Amino acid sequence: MPSTAPDGNTRHGDRAPRRLLVVSATIGEGHNATAAAVEERAGELWPGCEIRRVDTLDVMGRVTGPAFRWIYRVNVDRTPWLYDFFYRELWRRPWFAAASCRFTGVWAGWALRSVVAEFQPDLVVSTYPLGTGGLDWLRRRGGLNVPVAAIISDFAPHPFWVYSEVDLHYVASEPSLRAMFRARPDARGAVGAPPVVSAFHPADRAAMVAARAALDLPADGPLVLISCGSLGFGSMDRAVDAALAADPSINVVVACGRNDALRTRLVARGEPAGRLVALGWTNRMPELTAAADVVVTNAGGATALEALATGRAVLLFEPIAGHGKANAALMEQAGLGQVCPGPAQLTATLRELVRSPELLETARRRAAEHTGGLDFAAELAALPELPRHRGSRPLAASDALFVGAATAQVPQQVGAVVMLDPARPTGPGESAVSDPERIAEGLRERFLARAEALPMLRRRLWLRPGRRPRWLAAEDIDPAAHITARTVGAGTSVGWAGAVREFFDTPVPVDRPPWQLLVLRDPGNADDIDAGGAADFTEADSADGDVGQTAVLAKLHHALGDGLAVTATLAVLISDRPVPSLSAVSAPADDAERGTRARLARAARLATGLVDLATSGRAAVGTPRPSSDRRRYATARLPAARVRAVSRELGTSTSALLLGVLGEALHRHGAPVTTSNGRIRTAVPLTARRVRRSLPGEPATGRDAPGNDTAAIMLDLPIGPMPALARIAEVARALDLGDAQSVASRFAVLALGRLPGALHTRLARVVYGGRFFSVIASVMPGWRRELRVLGARVTSVYPVLPLADGVGLAVGYLSWGDVLGIGVTADSELFPDPDRFVDTLVEVFGDVASGAQAGHSSEVVGHA
Repeated sequence: MPSTAPDGNTRHGDRAPRRLLVVSATIGEGHNATAAAVEERAGELWPGCEIRRVDTLDVMGRVTGPAFRWIYRVNVDRTPWLYDFFYRELWRRPWFAAASCRFTGVWAGWALRSVVAEFQPDLVVSTYPLGTGGLDWLRRRGGLNVPVAAIISDFAPHPFWVYSEVDLHYVASEPSLRAMFRARPDARGAVGAPPVVSAFHPADRAAMVAARAALDLPADGPLVLISCGSLGFGSMDRAVDAALAADPSINVVVACGRNDALRTRLVARGEPAGRLVALGWTNRMPELTAAADVVVTNAGGATALEALATGRAVLLFEPIAGHGKANAALMEQAGLGQVCPGPAQLTATLRELVRSPELLETARRRAAEHTGGLDFAAELAALPELPRHRGSRPLAASDALFVGAATAQVPQQVGAVVMLDPARPTGPGESAVSDPERIAEGLRERFLARAEALPMLRRRLWLRPGRRPRWLAAEDIDPAAHITARTVGAGTSVGWAGAVREFFDTPVPVDRPPWQLLVLRDPGNADDIDAGGAADFTEADSADGDVGQTAVLAKLHHALGDGLAVTATLAVLISDRPVPSLSAVSAPADDAERGTRARLARAARLATGLVDLATSGRAAVGTPRPSSDRRRYATARLPAARVRAVSRELGTSTSALLLGVLGEALHRHGAPVTTSNGRIRTAVPLTARRVRRSLPGEPATGRDAPGNDTAAIMLDLPIGPMPALARIAEVARALDLGDAQSVASRFAVLALGRLPGALHTRLARVVYGGRFFSVIASVMPGWRRELRVLGARVTSVYPVLPLADGVGLAVGYLSWGDVLGIGVTADSELFPDPDRFVDTLVEVFGDVASGAQAGHSSEVVGHA
């Protein structure tokens, strides 16, 4: 049967379960009442389904149920202060809530596992919090791979009710949903219809009269039903006194449940017939609720939900401790009930209600509005097709490093500027890149179509002060909040370079997946740039005379992934055709080795690297200068084929060539810090990924996988006077000797990740900053094949690297097609002239290429 799921999509129930397991408990009758409602609707929806209910407390042990029920009654009746304290501490002390949930979850899960294994359900629905915790425990250990839902009959979910691995929690109202996310932000929830049996349904005046007649209750006058659950505890006597005092015309019916002592006391009062009716245990609560004008209860649980489903005014009198007070507060916040903290308030409220019938009608209307758009049967019908929900996951140590290292002045985000060819028409007289909003809309549609292949873009950070950050799965991502468009140039207040700087200077928001794309268009002259400098991500006009430039700017929080993962994700997102992963890079040889000898060799390299790191000393002379929040960005481009040819001619790697060019450029231009030994400490990230080529639609592997999987070596880059070719050779030797240090750096990051959150943050900012290195340099591979974005050819890609605290310069090299893009990020206080510096880089490469072409016969001499 068709039904509507929480995401608004229509489901067709073709996956009717063969076996439904309902997890409940007898502790009062509220949880069992909800379970009965589930079973009733399930029987109607799936006639052939086998339904089994399990009492969680019973399976947890012979004495568990009696003990828990006794503790609950004693806490509510005799030691409410203790129950209040326990409930309050669940909210105030996350560690206490986590420990309590873990303890009871293991206990209940261990007990339920045999039930699940024997019954083999296709669907599990829990109505009891300890049962939900046990199911969560089973889920985490792979023992429950069918849809799991929890239906919360209290208005106020608390940390004991809500669990991360449950696919869906149905709650009573929008305030309840907010409370649920406050209890556990990584849970999934939706507002559901009151989970009551169908006998509780909207009752009009005729139904009320019929119900009173069937129950032999007074037909005339207002009738107040006082019901406090099956245990009948709370301030029942005081509620009766206050109700009778409100107005002589009021008749009071009290559902005493199993509280025989209460019923005996009320009968002994000797009130006139019909004025006060005290009932014992009864199964006629639907008729009693329909017969009443007002329902008075002590909390916002099952009784309140039944009253709402019937369309009755609800008064919450002296709510019981703990969850009762919270339920009452949220029910009142939702406009579905009114709290009466004492007898005087209850008397006054009842008097006002019975003397102003329009107030009773307003209460009925609010109940009808709340329940009118909800359908319990449809909600239940959607459960077999629930997608698997996964709760938060801790960040890997290498990802958490960049969360800890981020500061207000130095956000940790990586990015790229993808330049598009403006000369690719898509229609008569129309350029594919002439309308940035059109490109942005195309990219939004592409994101929605390829979201499953982009795991990096479907997660957000959960940041908690003093605690380790975690990843949350992001649902219902709005691509318009992540992909925008902007036109600059003539007629606007900001030029191209200013828009680029503004985009990359603004930290990505962390209340949603931390990534953003901007389609930037300058239809005017590319040289019409503000004071940011002519080298700030600009390219010459196209050969066919099309004036202007268009680019896709991308930025992502560094915790999402390293440069390789970011580049691969960006290519999958924007490319017209699905693309395979980047060409495979061989894993380090030690990763492929096996056996005792290999393990001993790795241990030796680790020890050597740790000693090297420990004895390498500080990065520069004196204390690093503080970072500013002002950035400058500049670029240059080199012919990629020529770079590869020069590296072959010199017999060295491309990385060694480009890092040697960087050292020579710093020698000629001037370094961002003063050095005493002619060397500058440079952090050089190296990939540690084992990569294989994956095809579109395959799981993310290798460099397509999200997250950071890099090591780093601390390269003492020579910047003193020496021939440039000799400088490159020295850099090549240092890189060859850096294997042990890269192994040690990975180990250090992993060890750092084991520390408590506050200490991890403090140390991350110490080790990843100007005390230990002064420059960041990264050489990244890219695509050699042509890529297109909505028909426009990608002409070049420039990387945008983040700085670190006290580090004034970051240089990234990225090959893309026939262009090697150079991206420079500089702290304007520590390294004020990046535009001139990129010119120096290009000049140095030209000199090195000339020297290499001459067969090394002509030395390229560094300037003194």
